[in-house]
Amino acid sequence: MGSNRKSPKVKSGEASPQHTKLKRLLVVEDNNLNRLMLDDYLVFCGYQVLSLACGAKFFEELAAFQPHLILLDLKLPDIDGYSILEQLQNDSQWQNIPVIIVSAFAFKADSQRALNLGARQYFIKPVNLNDLSQAISQELNKWSN
Repeated sequence: MGSNRKSPKVKSGEASPQHTKLKRLLVVEDNNLNRLMLDDYLVFCGYQVLSLACGAKFFEELAAFQPHLILLDLKLPDIDGYSILEQLQNDSQWQNIPVIIVSAFAFKADSQRALNLGARQYFIKPVNLNDLSQAISQELNKWSN
C-alpha cells in the first residue's frame, strides 16, 4: 500500500541535500489538518516542504530553509500574519520571496490589506488545490526569471 519513495518533506531547521534541486516551499498554517493536507499535496506535486504551526520561529526557519515561496495563513496563535508580511517587506533579504495567502478571512478588506503588504495572491479557505498549485507554479516562474 505505501510507497518507498523518499519524501522531500523536512523537519524544522533541517536541510535536505538530496533534494536541493526541488523548489522549497515554507507553509505557515496553525490548523493541523490543513497543514498536513497542504504538506502532502505539495510534496506530491514535487516540492520540498517545511511547515510551521505558528510564527514563533518563522524568521529563524526562513533563514535556515531559504524557501522559494511562502504559503501563509493570516490568523496564527502567536503572531498576526499581517505582521509577518510587513516584516518581510521591510527586509531587503526577504522582500522578493513570493507570498501566497491562504486564509479564512473572506472580506475584501482582508485580501486588499494583505496584497498591499506584498502578498502576491490571496486564497480563501477552503482552497481549491489545483488553483493553488497553478498559482504556486505561476509565482515560481515569475520569481526565477
